[in-house]
Amino acid sequence: MNRLFVKYGLLLLLMLFPLSVSAQKEVRKNIRKGNKEYSQQKYSEATASYENAVKGNPSSREANYNLGNTLYKRKEWDKSIEQYNHFISLEQENPTEASAGWYNTGNAMLQKKELQKSMEAYKMALRLNPEDDEARYNLAVVQKMIQDKEQQDQGEGEQEQQKQEQQQNNNQQNQTPQNQNDKEKKAEQSEQPEQMSRDNARQLLQAIEQDEKQTQDKVQQIKAQEREEQAENNRRNNKNW
Repeated sequence: MNRLFVKYGLLLLLMLFPLSVSAQKEVRKNIRKGNKEYSQQKYSEATASYENAVKGNPSSREANYNLGNTLYKRKEWDKSIEQYNHFISLEQENPTEASAGWYNTGNAMLQKKELQKSMEAYKMALRLNPEDDEARYNLAVVQKMIQDKEQQDQGEGEQEQQKQEQQQNNNQQNQTPQNQNDKEKKAEQSEQPEQMSRDNARQLLQAIEQDEKQTQDKVQQIKAQEREEQAENNRRNNKNW
């Protein structure tokens, strides 16, 4: 996978929500403690500190964002996305900070291999902060990954189709001799009635021709007899004259 930029910077914001002085101090204490632990890569301890800060003030943008980063470091992608989303819902004043939340959401989605959702998150980050070159770079990376995956899926589909066609050809070529003999026998049987029909037709034609010859001979005999009778009559008539 190409290198991805990740925004791990921690937010250091003023508390703008009405809390008691003691509650504010406790929240600030947990955030500072979490920041120190985070910088020391003690992510489990930092998670506990930020969670205490969020309990003390659920609307703390700083605590929610930093908790999201800590969970990301621990590879708890779903929980980190949940915290980033909560941060984005709270951050209504600073588009740049909200863009950072979308940016890190895109990174977490990418770690889950949810490429389409990752791409949309990077697009949201760029809408809020068009100058964010890191978001633009990561967007280009995930778009290339989507394109490669589509081409790979298409290639696998074509290979599967070719495999099925090859299997069908092999099945046809591997027919047993018995099946082949049965097919040839059936072909011969189908031809026999046709051959018999031709023989019968030839015999019938010969019979018709014989009958016709006999009929013609009889006609010739009758005509010859009629000619003789006519000649005899003519001779008789001549004598009478």
